[in-house]
Amino acid sequence: MILEIAANSVASALAAQEGGAGRVELCTALELGGLTPSHAQIALARERLRIPLYVLIRPRAGDFLYDGLEREQMLRDVETCVALGCDGVVLGALDAEGNVDVPGCRALVAAAGPLGVTFHRAFDLSRDPAQALEDLVALGCERVLTSGAQASAMEGAALIRDLVVQAHGRLAVMPGAGVAAQNVAALAVATGASEFHASAKRQWPSAMRHRRGRLADMEAGELRSDVEQVRALADVLRAMA
Repeated sequence: MILEIAANSVASALAAQEGGAGRVELCTALELGGLTPSHAQIALARERLRIPLYVLIRPRAGDFLYDGLEREQMLRDVETCVALGCDGVVLGALDAEGNVDVPGCRALVAAAGPLGVTFHRAFDLSRDPAQALEDLVALGCERVLTSGAQASAMEGAALIRDLVVQAHGRLAVMPGAGVAAQNVAALAVATGASEFHASAKRQWPSAMRHRRGRLADMEAGELRSDVEQVRALADVLRAMA
């Protein structure tokens, strides 16, 4: 049983490690579904983490249909992750018809070289999940992150279980979206999955004493992964192992 934490900062990544996570997916802007973090964030996380570090490769919010310039940006971000010694990358792209963008993803996987590759929740927008899974196996992805094409993994548990059966160990099917200590055991039973993805975050209060008042949207504290939430999740999964 492996717990992966979507960490939106180096501080969140360190909290994930302290709480007992088995792997970190480093990103930024979780409120937008996650975007690629900066070079400095990746480098610092690599220096400070003892657990595997995967980095989200997503150039913008919105859909997963990318143009040539965006693909070039993604390739360069993958190359950065290779150069910095990351353990893997998290990527995904679709064509206009909702199929996996096999040529585009093949180029990204090739650029990743020895790094592991997770296909992210672009999968949940694919036209045919069963065919998309076969495409990911052919591309050499080691896992797919999915909510079962629903708003939460619990709601999509039936499809996730079907995907676990279809995959038959050729890649890991990792449930994500709404995963918490309160439901991860039930999710494991319902899906047969052995890897789980969560952000385990909470709102941290701002330490600012000076306040403008009229600019409240810029004065709130940050969202950050919480050690105790991570530990609670890890403890449940450890007990099920």
